[in-house]
Amino acid sequence: MNSLVWNGHDLLAALKHSAATLNVGVDEVNALNVFPVPDGDTGSNMLATVQAALAEADNVPELERSVARVAAALSLGALMGARGNSGVILSQLFRGLGEAVSGVDEIGGLELAEALRQGCEAAFSAVAHPVEGTILTVVRDASTAAAAALVANGSLEHVLAAAVAEASASVARTPSMLPILRSAGVVDAGGKGLELLLAGALASVHGESTPHVGPVAHDIALPALDGLEAEGFGYETVFVIVPHDGKRLDVDAIRRKLGEIGESVLVAGDPSAVKVHVHNEHPDRVFAYGLSVGKLSRISVENLDRQATALRQHAVEQSGTSSRISAVEQGTGGPRPAIVVVAPGDGWAELFSTLGAAVTVDGGQGSNPSAGELAQAIRGTNAAEVIVLANNPNVRLAARQAGALVPDVVVKVVPSRNPAEGVAAMLALEFDVDLKTAVKAMADTAERIQTLQVTAAVRDARMSRRRVKRGDYIVLGPSDGLVAADRDETVAVLAAVGKLRPGFELLTLYRGRTVDEPAAQRMADALTAALHGVEVELVDGGQAHYDYVIAAE
Repeated sequence: MNSLVWNGHDLLAALKHSAATLNVGVDEVNALNVFPVPDGDTGSNMLATVQAALAEADNVPELERSVARVAAALSLGALMGARGNSGVILSQLFRGLGEAVSGVDEIGGLELAEALRQGCEAAFSAVAHPVEGTILTVVRDASTAAAAALVANGSLEHVLAAAVAEASASVARTPSMLPILRSAGVVDAGGKGLELLLAGALASVHGESTPHVGPVAHDIALPALDGLEAEGFGYETVFVIVPHDGKRLDVDAIRRKLGEIGESVLVAGDPSAVKVHVHNEHPDRVFAYGLSVGKLSRISVENLDRQATALRQHAVEQSGTSSRISAVEQGTGGPRPAIVVVAPGDGWAELFSTLGAAVTVDGGQGSNPSAGELAQAIRGTNAAEVIVLANNPNVRLAARQAGALVPDVVVKVVPSRNPAEGVAAMLALEFDVDLKTAVKAMADTAERIQTLQVTAAVRDARMSRRRVKRGDYIVLGPSDGLVAADRDETVAVLAAVGKLRPGFELLTLYRGRTVDEPAAQRMADALTAALHGVEVELVDGGQAHYDYVIAAE
């Protein structure tokens, strides 16, 4: 690898080294959770996002791996594969890279500094209320250092080394900017993940051997088909279009045209390359149109009728199978908005479907769905207006990014913080008001309901000015503040419930997947005895990590 400039192959190799470096440190990054709960996933989300970017870039033919093509593919893959808030922010850095090098043949120090600058701007624009002491601070500091390095020595190696050094220093400073980090005794996890990615790229420039990394298997996620009606599928056609020589693609025009000849249309990319996914009965018409605007590659055609039949037969033979995206009810395309819900367990998914959700997406803390999966779920409703219930703060950005991937659908995100808030939001949905009013009412109702989440501390920590030890049962409020803690789970739960605002008449106890029914019933009985006149209801939620999610109404 030339330490002065990167061509397209060098860029791809550098990012593979970055992914390998992050993979080695992913557990370290996951452990940098400000709360001692067993669901840290920042590192995993960032790694999944990078792997999705690499999977897309790896499919660019060897002879076509220019800087612009590789960067565009990385941007597209990251956009579709972004998981969690950290992954969405990282995808915006890739977007900045793609935009900065769209017209260059090689990346030197100047181009790298510009890519970091544009990536920084895109990352900040993705967050409504940026907070200092996070990955955003680290990328800004690294970008500033890269720009300053151009003055002294404009080589790629020098600029990248300056960015890495400043990223490391910025990560070390994050606890001084965020009291919650300082109290927990950790640095920002997203910032650390970014530092590892930059350090991996620098190691590739220095010719260091690549750390071992597992297989890359992420791509645009498409929904499972079991549970849908058998008719109306036709063929699923997927391919990549690159423009004819000297021309640029009109992404919006491609999306509109395919919408006229097919359904479940997903078109993502930029004027240099787009990836297409469409369902219709005549794939030849899709190919004919694609060939009229560019050259096609990575072509895939699947008979969905045959696939759906096979899946249903498999479901009969193998009961208990699950899928990441499950269509509960085929969308009708009528005037009512369809509801897409992120559900952290089978019990939650069943409950949300009963309440009227069109599609449930498997996810939640520790298992965040990608923007591509959410976009496909939105498409799967066949509705003109869709409401997405995030049910987790770490899903909100991906849900908003998914909405941007389907511009012909009006998508609104209810920022519910946990699935119990999502249930309250569903119950507040009114169809006789406009979409904006309906979503606001849902969000307001979700925020008003009192909720608690019960888990066990995975390390000694200080939370809300109180020391907790590893193995203590901790009860968290909807914004993850500590409400109660004790070595005995029942004592901790009773103490937390005792701090709720009085006046509620129903307490719903959603049981996690590792809690057996007798234990959950004992907890419900203890709460019934302590809360005179309050009905206690026990529901199987099936969520991971949290023994109970509790809602008071």
